[in-house]
Amino acid sequence: MTFYQNNHLKIYNSLSGQKETFTPIHEGKVGMYVCGPTVYNFVHLGNCRTFISFDLVFRYLKHLGYQVRYVRNITDVGHIVDDADSGEDKIAQKARLEQIEPMEVAQKYTVNFHNTLKQFNNLEPSIEPTATGHIIEQIQVIQRIIDNGFAYEVNGSVYFDIEKFDKSYDYGVLSGRNIEDMISNTRDLDGQSDKRNPLDFALWKKAEPEHIMRWPSPWGDGFPGWHLECTAMSTKYLGDHFDIHGGGMDLKFPHHECEIAQNEASCGNTPVNYWMHANMLTLNGKKMSKSTGNNILPQELFSGENSILSKAYHPAVVRFFILQAHYRSILDFSDDAIQASEKGFQRLMEAIDKVADLPVSNTSSFDVNSWKQKCYDAMNDDFNSPILIAHLFDAVKNINSILDGKETISETDKQVLHETLNSFVFDVLGLFKEENVSTDHSKLEEVVQMLIKMRAEARANKDFAQSDYIRNQLAEIGIELKDGKEGTTFSL
Repeated sequence: MTFYQNNHLKIYNSLSGQKETFTPIHEGKVGMYVCGPTVYNFVHLGNCRTFISFDLVFRYLKHLGYQVRYVRNITDVGHIVDDADSGEDKIAQKARLEQIEPMEVAQKYTVNFHNTLKQFNNLEPSIEPTATGHIIEQIQVIQRIIDNGFAYEVNGSVYFDIEKFDKSYDYGVLSGRNIEDMISNTRDLDGQSDKRNPLDFALWKKAEPEHIMRWPSPWGDGFPGWHLECTAMSTKYLGDHFDIHGGGMDLKFPHHECEIAQNEASCGNTPVNYWMHANMLTLNGKKMSKSTGNNILPQELFSGENSILSKAYHPAVVRFFILQAHYRSILDFSDDAIQASEKGFQRLMEAIDKVADLPVSNTSSFDVNSWKQKCYDAMNDDFNSPILIAHLFDAVKNINSILDGKETISETDKQVLHETLNSFVFDVLGLFKEENVSTDHSKLEEVVQMLIKMRAEARANKDFAQSDYIRNQLAEIGIELKDGKEGTTFSL
C-alpha cells in the first residue's frame, strides 16, 4: 500500500465550510494552484505567510508520496489599483512613479519575491507562469465565455455578465453571498460606465492611448482583467478540473468567486475540488498597512533596521513563528511573540543535535511509535502545524529526560526518533539551522571597512570627488555610509 493511502488527510474546504477527506482526481497525483503576487512592490510579511503556508501543504503532500504539480502565478499586468475595473494598472502606476518601464517594475519585484522566499527556505513551484506570458490563452477563454453567452463587448472592452450567469449557475457559491443582496448594496451606474450592471467585471479592458501595457485582441488593443489570468493559467497547466486552489483569505471575494464563474462559463464545470484560504497576519494587534506605517518588510526584519522590533531575527525563526499558528487562524506578529519563538526554535534545534548522543537501552520508556503517529495525525488534520510542533516539543522533553537518565530508549526507537524528527522538522516544516543560511558578512565587512579607510584618506587629501565616488558606488549596491562623531559606519 502506498504511503499516502495509510494517511487519511482531511482538508478544510472553503467551498463547503467543513473538513473533507482528501481524494485526488487522479490516483497518486495532485494538481495545486496558488495565487501568486502582483509584482509592483516589495513582498510584505503578510504575503510571505500565505506562501509559507502553502509551501507547508506542498511539502507534506510530497512527503506522503504524492506527485504534485504546484502552479503559482506572477501577476505582471491587469491588477487595477482599486480592484473595481477603474483606475490605473498597479504596475503601470509604479512604472510612472519610478520613471521606468512596466516590465522593469515587474522584473525588479519578481526578483525580490524570489529572493525573499528563498531566504524562508520555500520550495520552488513546479510551474510559475506570468500573466503577460499567457495573453493568447486569456483571449481564448474570453472568446469561449462570449460564445457561451456570458460576456458582452462594449467599446473595445469585454465584461462578464453576472446576472445572466447567475440564472444558470450560482455566483457567490464560494463566499456565501447572495446576488440580490450584492446588487442592492451597489451604487447605480451613472451612465459613465460601459457595464450593464455594477457587479459585472472586466475580462478585457480597452487600452487608452497613454496606456503602455497593451496587446492586440479581437476587440481592439487592450489588456486582460485581473481575475482572468488565474483561470487561463490554472486550466492550461492543471486542466479544467483540478484538486486544490489556494490563496489569501482576502482573495476569496471577488477574485476566487470570479475564477469559479469564468471557469463554469467557459468550460461548464466547477474548476476546483478543494478551496484553501490562509488567514491574515497582523502587527501588534492591528492590520498591516503601509499607509499607517504599521508594516514591516522581511528584509527590515532580518536586518533589524526597523522601529518596531528590538533586534534582528533570522528567517528560520520567522518561518518557525509563522508555522506555530494554524494557516486558517489570524496570527499577530509582535516583538514579544517572535522572541518567544526564537527561544523555542533554539531549544528544538539543540534537542535535534542531542539525538545522536542519546544512550541506548534494551527497552524504551518513551513510546516513539505512538508519538510518531501523533505527528502524522496532526498534519493529516488540515495541516495542523501548531499541534505538530507541540508534539515535537514532547519529543524534546523526552530527549532531555533520556540524557538525564530518567527515561530510556532502544537503538531501534532511537533511529525512528531521529528519522521522524528530521522528516517533520526539515522536510515537512521546512525549518533549517541558522548557520545553513549564507549570512556570513565578515568578508563583506572587511571590504567595506577598507573602502571607508580609502574614502577617509581621500577626504584628508581634499580629494572630494573620489570620496563622493566611493560613497555613491556603495549606495548603488545598497550599502549606506553614515558619518558620525565616532567615525564612519555602514548599514545594508
